[in-house]
Amino acid sequence: MAQKGVQLDRESFSCPICLDLLKDPVTTSCGHSYCMKCIKGFWDGEDEKKLHSCPQCRQSFSPRPVLLKNTMLAALVEELKKTGPPAAPADHCYAGAGDVACDVCTGRKLRACKSCLQCLASYCDQHLQPHYESPVFKKHKLVEPSKELQENICSRHDEVKKLFCRTDQQSICSLCSVDEHKGHDTVSAAAERTERQRELEGSRLDIQQRIQDGEKEVKRLQREVEAVSGSADKAVEDSEETFTELIRLMEERSSDVKQQLRSQQEREVSGVRELQEKLEQEIKELKRRDAELELLSHTEDHNQFLLSYPSLLPSQ
Repeated sequence: MAQKGVQLDRESFSCPICLDLLKDPVTTSCGHSYCMKCIKGFWDGEDEKKLHSCPQCRQSFSPRPVLLKNTMLAALVEELKKTGPPAAPADHCYAGAGDVACDVCTGRKLRACKSCLQCLASYCDQHLQPHYESPVFKKHKLVEPSKELQENICSRHDEVKKLFCRTDQQSICSLCSVDEHKGHDTVSAAAERTERQRELEGSRLDIQQRIQDGEKEVKRLQREVEAVSGSADKAVEDSEETFTELIRLMEERSSDVKQQLRSQQEREVSGVRELQEKLEQEIKELKRRDAELELLSHTEDHNQFLLSYPSLLPSQ
């Protein structure tokens, strides 16, 4: 009994977050105690909400409380370490909110590691040992921990459902088969499971075949996409080369035409200027003769006029 009392004391001085004995214990204003590191880590995760709460009673604190080490509690924990048994091994973790708890444990329950379909109960590693060691439990079916075990109990007759009614497509107990399911097509749950298992395997094979066919089709389409993309890339490359060559040829042709036009321009301008200069020269000569003729027309000396006139006449 003394040992049990110590164990209860250890649970009383355990941190609700890490489930181990308190380390640097602190106590919140709501009266709950935690390891300083554990509660600080918990509140660090709530910093964004700017509202901090107690993990047990959910009382909120704002602003974040400044916690100091509870020296009295720390001293009690140190004394407990000297007198109490060692902490439970890691495999014997206590059941949390999302775990299946051991149905045999009293007080604070450990997490179940297996469920028994015959016993319709879940067991921690310690309480499961009889199922491994005693011949009485040799034929019991152990499965992963389940919260749905009570669904295997007939709500009407409080018996395990070991039969399956194919007529009504539901699991039943032996009393149901001679009561409301009398005369129905019934088989053992194991037999129905075997039949359904074959159907399941057939369905899986069909699905797997469809997956393989789909994956092959995906690969084929991928190759087609790559081929189309490659063809398009080549066509784009070829068209770019063609247009580049056309542009080069057009630029060359444009340069030739410009050069020809400039040459023709120079020739025509040169001819026009040459004719212009010739005409300007003729006009100059005509003006000179006109001036001489005008001067001669005012000469009063008849003999001088007659002598000079023939030389001033235009050449025939």
